Amino acid sequence: MKPANVLTRFSDRVDDYVKYRPGYPPAVIQVLQRRCSLTPAAIVADIGSGPGNFARLLLENGNQVFAVEPNAEMRAAGQQLLGNFETYHSVDGKAEETSLASSSVDFVTAAQAFHWFDWPRTKAEFRRILRPSGWVVLVWNERLTDTTAFLRDYETLLLEYGNDYKEVRHEHSYKNIGDFFCEKQQQSHFENRQLFDFDGVRGRLLSSSYAPAADSPLREPMLRELQRLFDKHQQNGQVSFDYEVRMYFGQLE
Repeated sequence: MKPANVLTRFSDRVDDYVKYRPGYPPAVIQVLQRRCSLTPAAIVADIGSGPGNFARLLLENGNQVFAVEPNAEMRAAGQQLLGNFETYHSVDGKAEETSLASSSVDFVTAAQAFHWFDWPRTKAEFRRILRPSGWVVLVWNERLTDTTAFLRDYETLLLEYGNDYKEVRHEHSYKNIGDFFCEKQQQSHFENRQLFDFDGVRGRLLSSSYAPAADSPLREPMLRELQRLFDKHQQNGQVSFDYEVRMYFGQLE
């Protein structure tokens, strides 16, 4: 079951999301060019686009991008950051009801977003807006949890203080992908990394939907523990957030 507040759960953390969430490596585009024949002429619907972390990659490739986002604050951030691209179009819509025209796009992408969708309704909508032989691309920056001592301690902190972290953590993101693609999806994996000082670590944590809000009694104890972990593990004033970028792509039946 999806959280009841799925459309608004990022509204009060947009600034931190923009500043501290990771982008995506250029290798993503290279794989799509090689295996899906992505060209700059392709029209893309980026669903759940947020402030445009993935849309930027497509825009820099020369694509026309319809950035579909239901959250007004996230949509405004995307417009501010990417509105200078002539091929960027901000759309008030959601995965299940994009408002885009039928057979209007060559690719549908969703980065860090598919797990929030009602996937059966979403599949029907993606079929509607895709042109024949169009592609669906689902991407996540999966934060690794046990490859370093810092990341293991950080995971423990989230399990202790996160509002609904156990319910929304990464292993739940992929459970419907096989059904969505009828088990005919392709996969690619890439490495990604962020280096943070303490302000960066703090912002990265507070960008997460499960981080306690400013008025929560858990907020300050959580941040004190975060400071302790940072002091314990930092090297030259920084710690590393390591990711595996997981990309699933295919054509819908």
